[in-house]
Amino acid sequence: MIATSVPWRVKIEQCDAGDVDAIFALYEHAVRLQHEKGATPWPVFDRGLVTTEISEGRQWKIVVDGHPRCVWGVAYNDPLIWGERDADPAIYIHRIATDPAYRGRGFVKDIVEWSRRFAAARGRRYVRLDTVGNNTGLISHYTRCGFAFLGLTRLENTAGLPSHYHHATVSLFELDLGASRS
Repeated sequence: MIATSVPWRVKIEQCDAGDVDAIFALYEHAVRLQHEKGATPWPVFDRGLVTTEISEGRQWKIVVDGHPRCVWGVAYNDPLIWGERDADPAIYIHRIATDPAYRGRGFVKDIVEWSRRFAAARGRRYVRLDTVGNNTGLISHYTRCGFAFLGLTRLENTAGLPSHYHHATVSLFELDLGASRS
């Protein structure tokens, strides 16, 4: 298991097979919050997707008191959402879900710091993420955490994406690691 820590804040580790139930419990909390906020809710994700990400070392967690309190997935390609920009050397962050008792503790900022190192270590220039719709609260949150808001994009070819993306408009965000070095 590869473990990475943001030294002053939290412990970040790769998820393992024993985390699957906790991951899905965090997804359920996220969907409840999405409904409360009037946002487009996530569908029920396939457990096979998560177990594949775990076996490929692409599912991560913030651990507090020995338990996953925030999780996210990493992808190295995302052509259906990013189109031609997918040719850029990037990592893509997906499905950030936080335990409700731990919201507001700055975990997205921790993920940003971790992702900068993670992407740079893999020769990637960009860290990217998206959210469905014109969610002004998330747009504000992600930009406060360091992402540039690139605008809204209407998805056309959504076959193969989870159902909440089907013909949706998404907000796109990016950290340009090359720009931060200048």
